[in-house]
Amino acid sequence: MSFEDEPFNPRELLEGLREDARAWCEGRSPWGRALLGLYLLYAGLRHLADPLYRSWFSGLTLALHELGHLLFHFFGHTLMLLGGSITQLAAPLLAALYLLLRQRDWFGFAVGQAWLAFSTWELATYVDDANREQLPLVSMGGVPEHDWSTLLTQWRLLNHAQTLASLTRLSALLLWATAMALTGWLLWQMWRARD
Repeated sequence: MSFEDEPFNPRELLEGLREDARAWCEGRSPWGRALLGLYLLYAGLRHLADPLYRSWFSGLTLALHELGHLLFHFFGHTLMLLGGSITQLAAPLLAALYLLLRQRDWFGFAVGQAWLAFSTWELATYVDDANREQLPLVSMGGVPEHDWSTLLTQWRLLNHAQTLASLTRLSALLLWATAMALTGWLLWQMWRARD
């Protein structure tokens, strides 16, 4: 029987991933990671309570957002405006995937996922501001342009900014909650496997 004849079994895949993560935890110290996990928990709770909260990741997220405008500048005005948001979400996602797939670092993957959640919360705040334009803006020169006010006006969705922001916040919450669940599980496995 060849490999192609076997049906895909998601349960077996999840069990294999769990066993790989469990094996990764053996011999690793939970202590420093627990401190970082506590910060990620704290920062997520702060994001939930205050849409204007800025975590330790915020400066890097803003720099990546502005870099995204430069990277997408050659593809037209709409993609240049979207490029900031695309890049601020793609960078933590790619970092998380790199840490898992290339470094086999399960805890690094969880941290990357938490960063993605924080970046998504910050994006939601920006989208929510589209019809008020009260947030301070950064500009590479000239008069700053509010990306999401311009985009949602162009797409005739400006009156739906709060709804889109709420959906984005919900996505951030789900990303953060799963990152925290993975972080807690990994720490528990490290604790159980300690010498």
